[in-house]
Amino acid sequence: MTDMTTSLLLLVVAAFAVAGFVKGATGMGLPAVAMALLASQISPVVAAGLLVIPSLVTNVWQLLTGPDVRVLLRRLWPMMIVMAVVTYATSGLIAGDNTAATTTALGVALVVYAAYTLCARQIHIPQWVERFLSPVIGAMTGVVTGATGVFMIPSVPYLQALGLTKDWLVQALGLSFTVSTLALAVGLAGRGALASDQLLLSCALIVPVFIGMAVGTVLRRRFSPALFRQAFLICLLALGAEMALRPLW
Repeated sequence: MTDMTTSLLLLVVAAFAVAGFVKGATGMGLPAVAMALLASQISPVVAAGLLVIPSLVTNVWQLLTGPDVRVLLRRLWPMMIVMAVVTYATSGLIAGDNTAATTTALGVALVVYAAYTLCARQIHIPQWVERFLSPVIGAMTGVVTGATGVFMIPSVPYLQALGLTKDWLVQALGLSFTVSTLALAVGLAGRGALASDQLLLSCALIVPVFIGMAVGTVLRRRFSPALFRQAFLICLLALGAEMALRPLW
């Protein structure tokens, strides 16, 4: 981190501003966009470390502005606990030396998420199934997070399938993302993959993220959020495919 060039630093700042813009315009996508844009320039583990503070701040904000986090914790605690434990346990995958494999896994995760969101029809999971399925989804999300730094698969489709109203869903996503971010940060720090200068830069990157979010929010009010969302997913699909196929070139 200490030898980051000025041009690379500007690229990092621009990537986080774009990621913030996407989150402001669509309400989602900050980690996915930042990881995808930075994957060709820095290793996934460094990108994941830089995401810690901006992701944590935006997700805690999203979590605290919802109806009642205590209700969600009583309902979703099995998923959250398993997700945190598995994320911590598997964070060595992204912190390892096999950058090519990690980049490929990240690309696959982005493709799966984008393709599912674009093409899949909404499903509904009965509440009696939830108690058995939540820990499984938590474990699967933990593995994906620990391997790629992206924590949307399969937690986002699962939470969307629980039949929550809009405000409750937004808060549930904030809870899930906050738990994943904290568990990944602790896992990376415990493996020596989260340096102090990295955390300082991560703190500074809150500024371009919030500027991007402000611009994205303004444009969302003037244009169709659905159009922004579709364009974002198509771009994410293309970026993920390029990352997944990069080792073959």
